[in-house]
Amino acid sequence: MSESSWKLSGHASKTVVQAALYTHDQIEDWDPDLVIAGRELAEDRPEEWVLEAWYPREPEAFQIDALQALFESAPPSFAIEELTDTDWVALSQEGAQPISAGPFYVRTPNFDADPAKINFIIPAALAFGTGQHQTTAGCLEMIARLHEARVTASTIADIGTGTGLLGFAALALWPQARVTASDIDPVCGPVVEVNARLNTITLGEAPGQMAMIIADGMQDAQLQSRAPYDILIANILAGPLIDLASDLASSVSPTGSIILSGLLAGEQEAQVTLAYEAQGFALEARLQKDDWAVLWFKRNDHAG
Repeated sequence: MSESSWKLSGHASKTVVQAALYTHDQIEDWDPDLVIAGRELAEDRPEEWVLEAWYPREPEAFQIDALQALFESAPPSFAIEELTDTDWVALSQEGAQPISAGPFYVRTPNFDADPAKINFIIPAALAFGTGQHQTTAGCLEMIARLHEARVTASTIADIGTGTGLLGFAALALWPQARVTASDIDPVCGPVVEVNARLNTITLGEAPGQMAMIIADGMQDAQLQSRAPYDILIANILAGPLIDLASDLASSVSPTGSIILSGLLAGEQEAQVTLAYEAQGFALEARLQKDDWAVLWFKRNDHAG
């Protein structure tokens, strides 16, 4: 469909936009012509987000009011622009294209499944921004690499889980493991619940299930009670990864592995590597997606 359409954009923090997207997902009578999505503004500004909406006609006050009502307080102002000779449906899915990584295929409900892969569905409103696409794909590939290397795991942690996806992927490859997913952001709790239902993941404490915990750091009592972890995945940012190096390292079993991402190749990668080497870990493998690095560390005594 090629015709004139309209785009509305409102800027806010990552937490605020994600909360608005979750509110949208709970509305049963939302106007299907008003398509929305959220994304980060740039790879180097992961906490700055924009909520974007597309409409096939010039929006009226009603559409703007509906968007602003998604925000609990202080909704952003929405800029409006006309898009001429543009496929607005395709634009609405920018940043939400499927991820194909190793044995995994991550898609929104708008795309068909890949029967040759392990499929996960993440709704478009909660899909990935620019950098998140790359770090998520890299983490999925590294998780698969650990499995191919015959790493065994009965306990797995996904720190900074967001949508729950990396925990789901780990559970798919180690189906008898007890998986623990955590995030500092309270909005992630209900988001993970929705995504678990979509992907037939059982939330719970038992082997073969995933527990979701809202926690500020590794000192949380629930996170500590489920440690040590044979595999710990942390896809966050370089600064927090360095600050948490001691806590993350002490939560890993003596033969365990740590997968780290959310860091840029180069200086950030070097700083993170030094922080974990200081905790007695050695780099086992790395991979790079565009400017983003994913690192696999093992304790020195067991590094290959």
